[in-house]
Amino acid sequence: MVTAKPGGPGRRRSAPTKGDRREQAILDAAEALLEHEREEPMTVETIAKGAGISRASLYFYFGSKHEVLAALVARTVAVLREDALGAADDTASSPAATVTEAVRRTAKQWSEHGPVMRAAVDFSATVPEIDELWQGTLASYAEAMTRVLVRGGVPGDQGPAGAAAVARGLCWMTERMFYWASARPIELRAATETCTQIWLRVLESA
Repeated sequence: MVTAKPGGPGRRRSAPTKGDRREQAILDAAEALLEHEREEPMTVETIAKGAGISRASLYFYFGSKHEVLAALVARTVAVLREDALGAADDTASSPAATVTEAVRRTAKQWSEHGPVMRAAVDFSATVPEIDELWQGTLASYAEAMTRVLVRGGVPGDQGPAGAAAVARGLCWMTERMFYWASARPIELRAATETCTQIWLRVLESA
């Protein structure tokens, strides 16, 4: 964990510690292994080997493979949460432009970290920490996009046709489409365009 140097607020943060770097190496190794999960199932042993440490050393940072995965998912979805907040706060752009950029950024994350995000979906049913992270991220995104849809003229009420319900439905639709398409670059591009057009048509019909 990066900590502030002594001296109170305003001091520059210290450089990452050896422990920080090793923890990131473990997460990087786990993400690399997810790329080849079908050929070689990921285990604590293979994660430790990929990080260049012993199995005993890995247990100093994480108690299990699922803890590693949860931390990896947390690192990845942090960017999605930032994008959601950015979309909600971008009042300078039109709702249509904001929606288009939000879908593009989401597709970029699926393109660059597809195995991690697919693992988040797959393990949500059995690992509570991952489920909480994934559900919380989608909820944050839906809340942010609700505000964008309201700016675009979608009614802000809580009914089935209100912005909140529509945003939730569109976010889950986008998640499902990207989950399926992320393993296929050509399909991901098509899914990005389709999702964008659906979001835009909702705005056009408002």
